[in-house]
Amino acid sequence: MYRQKFDLTGRVAIVTGGAQGIGFAIATALVESGAHVVIADRNAQIGAAAALTLAGSSFVELNVTDPAGVRRVADELIARHGGIDILVNNAGIARNSAAIDTAEAEWRDVIDVNLNGVWWCSQAFGRHMVARKRGAIVNLGSMSGLIANRPQGQAHYNASKAAVHMLTKSLAVEWAEFGVRVNAVAPGYIGTEMTKLGMTNEEWKRIWLDMTPVRRVGEPWEIAAAVLFLASDAASFMTGSVVSVDGGYTSL
Repeated sequence: MYRQKFDLTGRVAIVTGGAQGIGFAIATALVESGAHVVIADRNAQIGAAAALTLAGSSFVELNVTDPAGVRRVADELIARHGGIDILVNNAGIARNSAAIDTAEAEWRDVIDVNLNGVWWCSQAFGRHMVARKRGAIVNLGSMSGLIANRPQGQAHYNASKAAVHMLTKSLAVEWAEFGVRVNAVAPGYIGTEMTKLGMTNEEWKRIWLDMTPVRRVGEPWEIAAAVLFLASDAASFMTGSVVSVDGGYTSL
């Protein structure tokens, strides 16, 4: 019974920002569980290459900050596949700057991708799910939506992820009666290229690891496993949850 609950055979999923890092790990986990996965990314070259390496996937170019483009892609994919069962809002960016030095353009870029992108995609695909009365949405939040990181400045990033958590809860409550579940995963420091770059700063690395009880960064697959659970029938009684996968960071 339990293995069956994780089986996604016959389902279609879309993973935004799915060409690399956590996104590609999520795409891989969903494919290995039986789903056909559409890797959506604004970088066509990297995205197409990723789909070629992952049997059971396809690629679509998508800029999540373009609402008209998101709606167009949603309509095209729904027509092509007959429906989208799972949406993973993974696309995101991080910038580090002191609050008083953060430029207007940087603030807008972070909010536009991390929050507005989740909204546009959730609205476009959620409309279809609500009409079908089934579907699962998993948003990538962050422990940074629960705490303020140190020593790096990233007020805009933290604010965007806190908003994603509340958006998750709001959509979950609104769409529960239609059979659409909406949850989020809040990763800690994960060994992506972005985190590895930050850890070249020895002060940041020391503080990040000292404040993580397990004393290591996570791996992309460890986030993908949580997303797989929330996307599957194994989490059928979960909606509006924000699941922390952070090595204990937010427990301190």
